[in-house]
Amino acid sequence: MQAVLLSGGFGTRMRPLTYTTPKPLLPLHNKPLIQHIIDSLPEEVDEVVIAANYKIDMLREYFEDVDLDRRVHIVDEPEPRGTAGAVKNVEDHIDDTFFVINSDIISSLDFQDYLDFYKQKEGVGAISAWRVDDPTEFGVMDIDDDSKIKRFQEKPAPGEAFSNKINAGHYILEPKVLDRVPEGKKVSMEREIFPDLVDEDLYCYEFEGYWIDCGRPSSLFEANRTLLDEKGKKKLIGDKSVIEGELGEYVTLGDDCTIGRSSINNSMIYDGVEIGDGCIIENSILGYDVIVEDDVTIKDSIISDGLYLEKKRDVINEKLKLEEEEI
Repeated sequence: MQAVLLSGGFGTRMRPLTYTTPKPLLPLHNKPLIQHIIDSLPEEVDEVVIAANYKIDMLREYFEDVDLDRRVHIVDEPEPRGTAGAVKNVEDHIDDTFFVINSDIISSLDFQDYLDFYKQKEGVGAISAWRVDDPTEFGVMDIDDDSKIKRFQEKPAPGEAFSNKINAGHYILEPKVLDRVPEGKKVSMEREIFPDLVDEDLYCYEFEGYWIDCGRPSSLFEANRTLLDEKGKKKLIGDKSVIEGELGEYVTLGDDCTIGRSSINNSMIYDGVEIGDGCIIENSILGYDVIVEDDVTIKDSIISDGLYLEKKRDVINEKLKLEEEEI
């Protein structure tokens, strides 16, 4: 069975981190976002197909080095083609029922239970669903007593939503669905394909727990806190890291970091970071190999890979990057 992971786009809302690292490889708990998804797939999935374009060579290098029990194909999407167009572009790798998953979604969805649910139905596909309090920014689904989708509603006006079940970005589809997708075109699965499938038995699988779209820094922080809470921990420390200072709650520290007599709270520190004495770091992300001298304050900020922050500097609500960083 194949799983298609949608990994296109430039990750613009995650800049400056994505100037140097494609969003699927951004670390969460010292593991790339995309790896969290792959690790949660059921055993039936023996082949992963990644639809990507931006910094695709970095994705190839990562999967050449990582040890997986699944085959991985990385397929170049020459230009943005929407969710359906991206899947159509990898059609040659699909031979049976398959998953389609947005690679920046971190959730508690049980993929095995989802697949078992779908196997009990006779249809063309299924869509995962998550309940929200305010559905006005999402597409919602109306379902019957057998979990069959009756209709869709895109970004309903306040008070006009017929449901609060939103599309959670995990699909199970039959290959024949791709017959509806034109070759080489930009096509949305959600807006152009799914509405035409309601007469062919398209099902909804609802799950509970957590669902986080890691498309912006605030949601990456939320995912960091959620996974720590799930593990019953308040911090996570990588291998070979040396700490003299104080790590508060919701801090994740990468490998090979050196932390002097400083204070860090609610922050994500990537591999190879060096922090001196007397620093205060709160609500911030420090990219790979950042060096922070003594008595620096960093709050509500994102520091891109390889930056050097001199002594006694204050960085408040900033996004710092190297001058040469660009798409």
